[in-house]
Amino acid sequence: MFFRMIAGAFRRQWKKMLMIALTVALGASIATAMLNVMLGVGDKINEELKAYGSNITVVPNSQAVISDLYDVEDGGEKEEYLAEETLGEFLTIFWANNITDFAPVIDTSVTVKGKEMKLIGTWFDHHFEFRKKGTVYQRDTGIINLRSWWDITDGKWLDEAALSGDAYAMAGKRAAEALGVKAGDKIEVKGSGNTESLEIVGIFESGDDEEECIFTTLFAAQRLSGAEGKYKKAEVSAITSPDDELAQKAAKNPDLLSGDEYDLWYCTAYVSSICFQIQEAIPEASARAVRQIADSEGKILEKTELLMALITLMSLIGATLGISNLVTSSVMERSAELALMKAVGAKNGQITRLVMTEIILTAIAGAAAGYFMGYAFAQVIGQTVFSSAIEMSGMVAFLVTVLIIAVTFVGSIPAMRTILRLRPSEVLHGGH
Repeated sequence: MFFRMIAGAFRRQWKKMLMIALTVALGASIATAMLNVMLGVGDKINEELKAYGSNITVVPNSQAVISDLYDVEDGGEKEEYLAEETLGEFLTIFWANNITDFAPVIDTSVTVKGKEMKLIGTWFDHHFEFRKKGTVYQRDTGIINLRSWWDITDGKWLDEAALSGDAYAMAGKRAAEALGVKAGDKIEVKGSGNTESLEIVGIFESGDDEEECIFTTLFAAQRLSGAEGKYKKAEVSAITSPDDELAQKAAKNPDLLSGDEYDLWYCTAYVSSICFQIQEAIPEASARAVRQIADSEGKILEKTELLMALITLMSLIGATLGISNLVTSSVMERSAELALMKAVGAKNGQITRLVMTEIILTAIAGAAAGYFMGYAFAQVIGQTVFSSAIEMSGMVAFLVTVLIIAVTFVGSIPAMRTILRLRPSEVLHGGH
């Protein structure tokens, strides 16, 4: 009898039920899309921000101390280096998989066509292999990703794999103009340790002081500076979690953390914990966060997540109001039917359960449709904004279910109050 009455209500008020289902579906779809994007947006935003350079710099300990004491960017007159073999240690730390790119850098003053210029040696698109205790670590890395904003105005990127040898270079636009060279030209470069003939394969615009420099392979720069097997610093790009109170406390002094705090900090991809692990792996090095980039990542992520949360909240408020109006309207239309049920002995609780069952069944259908609509919506956002798919989280399905149940009950409160106030004598005799 109970289910026959529900089926009858659906047949008589199918338009109202359809509108309730669509309202729930709309709220569920937006909540599903926003929550999935919010949970997955951290890595996506970090990946996007990696296009703007490294967020960690690794330098020799002595250079870091002098930089801190005297607020200078180099270590003074004496050149300080790290052994090239230490680069492989980046791939052995706990958060190695979060390190997306890294490149060693060595700079030196050289003379080209009688002009003194700054030459920088690094990896461009380098295939790196490192063996330690029987394990082989491999990574394709270099500044081709760390300098993705460079605009190649003449020639091409220096392709280490395609070119034979390492006597090649790229010149900044201002350096090329000063030297009067273009892609394909060769230049004689005199350094403190050697003289090299380098072929210019590309001219780039960077919008900063790097346009005044010549970039070459790490090996060529090492020979020119007389520092074979060494590098001055390494630029590291890592996917990190936004700093919170724990990360800020650890950044000041990890020794102040309790055991549980230390474990949580160490096993979370904070920029400070990644720097700490690099220093553990390379004791003679100091790893520092590039604060402008690291802080920007956290702020952008927090604001994006807040925006997603507000959109979700507003969609649920809209769904609540829509359900409230529709259910109340439905109850008012059925007032005579419900009053008659009361007149023949039905209790308020029985009538409320009947109406709520109808609404919940309708909401379940709407929520199911909305979840799949939200899945499609999330993929559209992922492909449009991040050019990649958004992974669907099982937690979102649970959260959406809880939220829709809450929205349905809250939206039905006015209708339930209307049912409780129905008086059969007034309704059935036209007084209501």
